[in-house]
Amino acid sequence: MSAVNEALIRDVVAEVLSRLVTAAPAPAAKSDCGCGGKSAGGAPALRGKFGVFQDANEACAAAHEAFLQLQKGGVAARVKIVDIVKRMAEANAEPWGKLELEETKIGRLDHKIEKLKIIKLVPGVEWLRPDARSGDHGITLEEYTPFGVVGAVTPSTHSIPTLSGNIVNICAAGNAVVFNPHPSAAKCAAVAVRAYNEAIYRETGIENIATIIEKPSMESFAAMCKHEAVRILLVTGGPGVVKAAMQTGKRAICAGPGNPPVYVDDTACMKRAAKAIIQGASYDNNLLCIGEKEVFALEGIADKLMAQMEQNGAVKLTNAQLDALTKAAFTITPGQGGGCGHASVNKDFIGKDPIVLAKAAGVNIPAGTQLLFAETDASHPFVVEEQMMPFIPITRVKSLEEGVKRSLEAEHAYKHTSIIHSHDLEALTTMGRALDTTLFIKNGPCMAGLGLGGEGYLSFSIATPTGEGVSNPRTFTRVRRCVMVDNLRIY
Repeated sequence: MSAVNEALIRDVVAEVLSRLVTAAPAPAAKSDCGCGGKSAGGAPALRGKFGVFQDANEACAAAHEAFLQLQKGGVAARVKIVDIVKRMAEANAEPWGKLELEETKIGRLDHKIEKLKIIKLVPGVEWLRPDARSGDHGITLEEYTPFGVVGAVTPSTHSIPTLSGNIVNICAAGNAVVFNPHPSAAKCAAVAVRAYNEAIYRETGIENIATIIEKPSMESFAAMCKHEAVRILLVTGGPGVVKAAMQTGKRAICAGPGNPPVYVDDTACMKRAAKAIIQGASYDNNLLCIGEKEVFALEGIADKLMAQMEQNGAVKLTNAQLDALTKAAFTITPGQGGGCGHASVNKDFIGKDPIVLAKAAGVNIPAGTQLLFAETDASHPFVVEEQMMPFIPITRVKSLEEGVKRSLEAEHAYKHTSIIHSHDLEALTTMGRALDTTLFIKNGPCMAGLGLGGEGYLSFSIATPTGEGVSNPRTFTRVRRCVMVDNLRIY
């Protein structure tokens, strides 16, 4: 790794392993209170190696010790940790991107590499500006202070990028963090955590600032949530784990599902809209929760939009090809009483390359094709479900009112992300107010909402169910007020 002195790391590893062998007590039986093994002196007998633990309770206890060390290190230590993570994420983007793709087998390598290189866009300590007020009766200072230990869940779709951005935000706020990663992306996450901890220990002397449970499970998730050192939760994942986190009784910051609609009207530039839709919907094979998932195009320009999409490299499927792909990509569960039933996404197609979808559709596509599309009605499974594939359905609508209505139906009140291509101020305002989404992107690809092609900052944890929005260091702080009565005011 280019940003870290490998010789020094080897020395640190040797030193720590030696200390573990000579000083660590034999594993003790777990206590009745469920807080893990104890040494003779009553302290946890922690058996992790640079943040990687087998036991959730030990991981939480180690993170708490790291939090106490970080408090002593002060803001300077926070700044150092943020710098280390950003440097290492960029320096290791290629090998870690390959590692994640090899483990998860979803997405695109070039975009997995890019997602690590842009961790530098995640905000740090500079976001924690205190607020002061003075008046006739003295001065009041409000500061952003840490909670302690954050318990975090990361997804399989962006494992190392989400983890890296979380460490930046959480540690910039003065906290430590313990990760219970998605089991399908746990190995690559553990590699990154170990590397970060090696470098952080070497440069700051702080151990285990970010810990991870090497073999995560629902049991380890429950143990993490219950641990007394974990004061707040951060969950980036599907509806199931979000629901579980919100039922723990602890404050939970939850980044849940999305099904972002796109509305295109007759005032938009068709070429620009087509390019943006292709760019966003194909990014990492449409694994982004903010990614374009369905398009509602005004009837008069739908053909022009689709023609521009074809001219810019997307491939249009025929009705027969769409039917074949739908049968392969979804399992339809019959509804009660002869209803239309429910469509479940075939996980074998999530995040796969367009050629895999094209094969299922029975069509040959040119090499390098990034996106497939087809015309559908508003009730089609590809419109209704968050499908996370490099395919996008196009549905015709007759008016702005219908476009907004269909967008609301498809978005399912997740309030996550919506996108519009229009130069009509009334349309821009109407859709923005009606959809009420955390991210609302106008005349650009979805990634512009996170600073890629637009103004803003980055985080892969976008808390929509709980309302915090795009997470940043302030998300993981408490606001504390200090009041000096009748003094300190200098005028």
